[in-house]
Parts: sequence; C-alpha cells; structure tokens
Amino acid sequence: MARASPSSLALVLIIVAAAAAVTASEAVRVPAVGNWTEELRGAAARRARQRHGWQSRRRAFENGLGRTPQMGWNSWNHFGCGINENLIKQTADALVNTGLAKLGYEYVNIDDCWAESDRDYQGNFVANRQTFPSCIKALADYVHAKGLKFGIYSDAGARTCSQKMPGSLDHEEQDVKTFSSWGIDYLKYDNCNDAGRSVMERYTKMSNAMKTYGKNIFFSLCEWGRENPATWAGSMGNSWRTTDDIADNWGSMTSRADQNDRWASYAGPGGWNDPDMLEVGNGGMSEAEYRSHFSIWALAKAPLLIGCDVRSMSQQTKDILSNSEVIAVNQDSLGVQGKKVQSNNDLEVWAGPLSNNRKAVVLWNRQGYQATITAQWSSIGLASSTAVTARDLWAHSSFSAQGQLSASVAPHDCKMYVLTPN
Repeated sequence: MARASPSSLALVLIIVAAAAAVTASEAVRVPAVGNWTEELRGAAARRARQRHGWQSRRRAFENGLGRTPQMGWNSWNHFGCGINENLIKQTADALVNTGLAKLGYEYVNIDDCWAESDRDYQGNFVANRQTFPSCIKALADYVHAKGLKFGIYSDAGARTCSQKMPGSLDHEEQDVKTFSSWGIDYLKYDNCNDAGRSVMERYTKMSNAMKTYGKNIFFSLCEWGRENPATWAGSMGNSWRTTDDIADNWGSMTSRADQNDRWASYAGPGGWNDPDMLEVGNGGMSEAEYRSHFSIWALAKAPLLIGCDVRSMSQQTKDILSNSEVIAVNQDSLGVQGKKVQSNNDLEVWAGPLSNNRKAVVLWNRQGYQATITAQWSSIGLASSTAVTARDLWAHSSFSAQGQLSASVAPHDCKMYVLTPN
C-alpha cells in the first residue's frame, strides 16, 4: 500500500479540524434572556439540522402536526362542566359564521366532563348519555363536515380533575384506539389523580400509545409546568403547559406570561410552550388588558385557543380575536418564540424574530398610568443604523423608524409592531 506524503497528511488534518469546528458551532445552546443574536444563531442551527436530516430534542415527537401553534376553541374557561353536544355544534357553526375558522381557528375541543362516570364492561369510555346522546363519533363527524377539527380531553390519572369521569391511566392504548376510531384530531391530557406515580411514567405511556395508534392526533400535555416539561416534553407531544390554570383577571394573565417566558428557547415547529387558553371575551378584564393578553400570547407563539362563548361574543371581542396581522405573528413560519427583552418598573418590551429578517415587537405597559415605552434596536437584534418600516398591528398603519421605537401606551395596554428592514 502506498504511504501518504507529509503534505497530504497535513491536508487531512486541516479537513478534520474544520469538520470538528463546524460540529461544535452547531451544538445546541440555550440563549440568554434578551440576547437575540444568540437566538438567531439558534434558529440558524435548527435550520442546519433540518438540512442535514438531524433532529433536536424539540423535534423528537414528529407526527407532522403543530408546525405552527394550534388555534381553535376549548370549552373549559367559559363553560366548565356545563357542556353538551348542541353547544359544541353551535360553537362549530359560530366559528364558521363569524369568519374565525378562515383565520385559522380550526380545533373545536371539548374539555372535562364529556363521559359517563364509569367505563363499559369492556373497559371503554362511554359518552355521557344525557349531554352527548348522539355519541362522540357523530359529533366529530358534524365538526368535520364544517371543515374543522375535533378535540377531546382525558387525564393521566385514575379520574379526571372534575372527578366526574375516568382518566386514562393504565388504559392508554385502549383509549387512543377509541379516540382514533371516533376521528379525534386533538387530545388535551391533564394531570390530576396521579395515583402516586411519576409524571414521566404516566406521560411516557400515553405518548407511546399516541405514537403507535394516534399518529394523526395533536397531543397537548397539560402537566401544569410542575416538572419543567419544556425540558423534556418535546419528545412526547406537540405542546406542553408551562403554568397552572389561567384565571380571567389581570394578575393571573400577567403571571402566566412571565412563567412561560423563561422557557422560550425550547419552543419551535412541532412543539410549543403553552401558558394556557385565552380568556379574551369572558368579562374579567378590560379591553386593553385583553388586547395585551392576545398580543403577548401571539408573540410568544402560544396556542391561540379561544375560551369564551363565540356564539354571543361582543364586537369588541371579535375584533381582538380576528386581528389577522397579530395572528400572522403567532403563525409565522420561523417559529421562534418572542420574549421579554427590556423591563423597567413594569414598562416592558417583548420581541422576537420573524421570517424574512423581520422583528415583532410589543410595548407593554403593566403600570396603572400612561407611559412612554422605548424599544432600543440593540434589545431586539437590529443594528443601530438600521432603518425599518414599522407596521402598527392594532392601528393598521405604517411609519418609518431608525435606532429605536417609542410610543405612549395606556395603562395595562400595549402597542404591537412588525418591523421590516428597508
């Protein structure tokens, strides 16, 4: 065998060293809060992995669903256990008739209390005979005929949180087979009555059942953020709750936003942080507070699941939920969660990158008085010399800006913009 020359050995060593450097540069890094240069590098690394056929921990659960955050409606925030099949049909009708369905609100999800208290003699779920007499498959067929998708609820315990119906613990495969036979498109999986068994055991069992028998079902883990699911649930489902249940008040909404914010780097196409459903339209907050709620959820790539009665919502509520420019930020293909990048005495700037080198920015006044808030270009990943066209997503108007962006913001209100470099 011919011996390699010194010059060829040197060339090989250079190539090996270069390859090692490329590998090191593509290692997964968690960016510091507010460091959008680091976040953009992370996004570039994710794209590089996709080009090379690699998957990060956030892409391990690949059922092809949730490439953007889920949108739709859920029964719990407004109706609790007071649900029935006519309500669900009317809600599906309303989503279509109001134009919300065309904007992307596609899932009609029933929450707890839809089943009888006990399983049948074969161990199967039975729909509540009083409230869902036509059975769940017929209801799913109705929703599907409207061009929508149908979601259902269960729990990783012996009973659900209401205690009114069985959970799916130790019935995971059987229940997923049942859901698939009914044409279910979405499963919210709660965390009550755990029988003293670990979160990882219980959610892994359902995830494995979904991977085998429920490949077309969006899997939403509702573990309430107790064991930092953002760090592990990307291998199990399409979204994961990062917080306890939201309530329809300012304090609850703002705290959920803050709790969710710390996990921003773990979200991306196929797997999303979930600070719980929308309260917009339920009456416990002002118009300004609901506008802030919707804007921050959109920027944070949170699920946009309506929680009010869409059959009788006010025009004000409809206008907030129907803002197509804000929805477009939430559904942006880049899939990078925006986050808090400036904060001074509850005067905040939240921002994140969008596709085509754009930025989304929210100026959020969490104080009780009118205040001017300024977003510095350095905080949102723009060079100080960059000139942009700023689109105000609530005023639906555009203007030019350079170096910074300032606005006077009413108490508990926000301004939301998309910045496009000129």
